[in-house]
Amino acid sequence: MVFVDLETTGGNAAYHRITEVGIVRMRDGEVIDEWSSLVNPECRIPGYIEAFTGITNEMVAHAPRFAELAPRVREKLDAAVFVAHNARFDYAFLRTEFRRASLHFAARVMCTVKMSRRLFPDYVRHNLDVVMERHGLKCSARHRALGDARVIADLWRIWLREIPASVLAAAAKTVIGAHRLPAYLPPDLADELPEGPGVYRFFGEGDVLLYIGKSSSLRTRILGHFAGEHADAKEQKKARQTRRIDWVETAGDLGAQLKEAAWIKEQQPLYNKRLKRQQENFTLAEAEGSRGVQLRCIDTLEAGELDRCYGVFHSQRDARKALTDIARAHSLCLKLLGQEESAGSCFAYQLGKCRGGCIGLEPLILHRTRLMMALSALKLKAWPFPGRIALREGSRHRGDDCEYHVLDGWAYLGTARGQEELEELMRKDRPAGFDVDVYRILVRHFAKHPAADWKDLRAPK
Repeated sequence: MVFVDLETTGGNAAYHRITEVGIVRMRDGEVIDEWSSLVNPECRIPGYIEAFTGITNEMVAHAPRFAELAPRVREKLDAAVFVAHNARFDYAFLRTEFRRASLHFAARVMCTVKMSRRLFPDYVRHNLDVVMERHGLKCSARHRALGDARVIADLWRIWLREIPASVLAAAAKTVIGAHRLPAYLPPDLADELPEGPGVYRFFGEGDVLLYIGKSSSLRTRILGHFAGEHADAKEQKKARQTRRIDWVETAGDLGAQLKEAAWIKEQQPLYNKRLKRQQENFTLAEAEGSRGVQLRCIDTLEAGELDRCYGVFHSQRDARKALTDIARAHSLCLKLLGQEESAGSCFAYQLGKCRGGCIGLEPLILHRTRLMMALSALKLKAWPFPGRIALREGSRHRGDDCEYHVLDGWAYLGTARGQEELEELMRKDRPAGFDVDVYRILVRHFAKHPAADWKDLRAPK
């Protein structure tokens, strides 16, 4: 068994790097080797990480890069059970670093967090500090790689002494096998799955496309489909039918979301319902005259018309219901809004819930103003750029980790990884209609990342 702990520049293996490795090797309950090394992460360590671990940029400046250490690290991990507290974190970082060094690495993994949950189900918390206190463990170098690796090894020796062998073995067998793929998939597939973001597809018998999904961690998400512990009947059926899996890595989560939405619409997998365009979408568009708004099919609108529209609805019925609810909440006239036909005043006026626009007591301009204010929270956003753009996603320091998403008026035209692909997308015609899913993905992204890194793709005048 090898007990492993890492210190890193952050929490995501796809973007952050290792700053220290600590390994304790054990055989038959006895420690046979200890090893650790600082690692030059080839990037700056954030200040809050320096304060947390005590590892500074000066300390790692002249340390070896992981690629230099990789053969030795792999030798120490070889042919052993990989043990760590929250093992998914440490295993993901090491696999990613080995891949950067063009080395293959795979191991049987045992997570002591999951072991603790199985062995001590009455306890709620199982982080390392809590587990140390529970078992009376001490550490003179907490949050340093070798110090924490020694603690995990000490924890295992306590379990060996205090827990019946059959109970410990059963828990270990379950935890180690938790992320194994079923026999009808290639046995080495789990080791090929990347840790970073991307989009993936499940295929069944006859290569029928079953499902398309995306994740910020492809390996975790894909293996999670086959865990089975909390899966519903539909999820279990989908997993049983899967015979082939493929995937495309992306520079970040935005690219994964955009590609997932595009793939689902183009390829129509059996199990995806959320993004299937099975019916038209509607909006409430500003109109001339007393009604103020009119129901429009959103797919027929031009990009320039969107900032005069309110809400996205999956059917005309949903749009009318929303308008009716807003009218009732703000004492607006359903007759003026075209939702009621009657001679004289509307029904709401007779109940004292309309200000009389239908019979001339409220000026139409005031009624329209109140309607626009009531609808303001649903107002669709105007395209915030001058035209077609390339939105950059990925590391500024590593060109191979960077992608350009070509967008035009809330429309997604594709993603480029190089200048040739970018030039091809610059010439691509903008798709007709309005894609609600792309709009929602981009609005959420711009809200979280207001300082977008983009390039103007309009032809020079």
